Amino acid sequence: MSAPLGWMQLRHRPLRLLVALLGIGFAVLLIMMQLGFRSALFESAVRYHERFNYDIALFSPDSVFIVRPEQFSIRRLYQAQGDPAVESVAPVYIFPAVWKNPWTHQRRTINMIGFNPADDLLDSKGFDESRPLLQDQDVVIFDARSRPEFGPVAQTLRDRGIVITEVNNREVRAIGLFEMGTSFGIDGSLMTSDDNWLRMFPDRSRNDIQLGLIKLKPGSDADQVRDRLKAALPKDVLVLTKADFVAREKAYWNRATPIGYVFAFGAIMGFVVGAIIVYQILFADVSEHLHEYATLRAMGYPNRFVAGIVLQQAAILGVLGYLPGLALSHFLYGRAAAATFLPLHVTFERAATVFVLTLGMCAISGLLAVRKVRKLDPAEVF
Repeated sequence: MSAPLGWMQLRHRPLRLLVALLGIGFAVLLIMMQLGFRSALFESAVRYHERFNYDIALFSPDSVFIVRPEQFSIRRLYQAQGDPAVESVAPVYIFPAVWKNPWTHQRRTINMIGFNPADDLLDSKGFDESRPLLQDQDVVIFDARSRPEFGPVAQTLRDRGIVITEVNNREVRAIGLFEMGTSFGIDGSLMTSDDNWLRMFPDRSRNDIQLGLIKLKPGSDADQVRDRLKAALPKDVLVLTKADFVAREKAYWNRATPIGYVFAFGAIMGFVVGAIIVYQILFADVSEHLHEYATLRAMGYPNRFVAGIVLQQAAILGVLGYLPGLALSHFLYGRAAAATFLPLHVTFERAATVFVLTLGMCAISGLLAVRKVRKLDPAEVF
């Protein structure tokens, strides 16, 4: 009896029910968007960390994150090569460069990566096909998923095969594409040979690198090799497994910048807003039906039965309010992903998490609203 009674009370006031569902849907949307942007922050920040081909990375302890790394001596990489478990090493040069849009002539910062074209450095669509082209002088390959502010480079390369522009005031030819994507710190990327990179950064030394990538022989334990290299190498370099490197970058964005905190705080505020809305709706409904609840109590129905009606209303509101919020989130994820090139998509884990949070939000509101029913004395009401 209690389940249909709770629904009938909600349906009795359709306008109030609609307002409640809109409020809960807005709270769901707010939580989903904040969690989505937070997830996109971490996922996009470690694109290179996860797609570089390596088992162990060498990184400067003075570097805060990969976009603006500090340099260290290439000798550390060659010293690491002396470990019997190391199969190969690859020095990598990384630093922001200035790209000149060949259509608008505006200049914009772009991530620039230099490496030996003989190294199979990256697991990315188009990279293996474009890598041999980097043997020539003053050539680069362009990230096809870069921001549009750099110009229609990808489409022009597909149509004509070349784009001539300037990088760091040096004329270069973009002759190939690879796909990586943007992040909160990277709007676009170029890759070139180490020789070309040094030509575009003439004040940099070949002996100072920003990242060292180490591949291990099959069957080697990365954690053990990491520990050995930590003990053998000076403290002016960090020795990190792939998992360590990814975790370090995520920790930077989560703790050392306000961005991760802002998104987490936004999700909490969405939860609070939704709880307040549901509480107000349920409290108004309880106040309006006090006489009916008092009648049920006078007829002998236990306290938990009457309170159960309110909690069931909370559950119904949670489920019905969640669905439009989820649908709108899916739509806005697609629009935001198209506008920002960030990895925004509704995952099953996130959808399930927000559903549980929504039910919890409604349950808390229901428990607060039901206190008035538990304290109800039929004699006082009548």
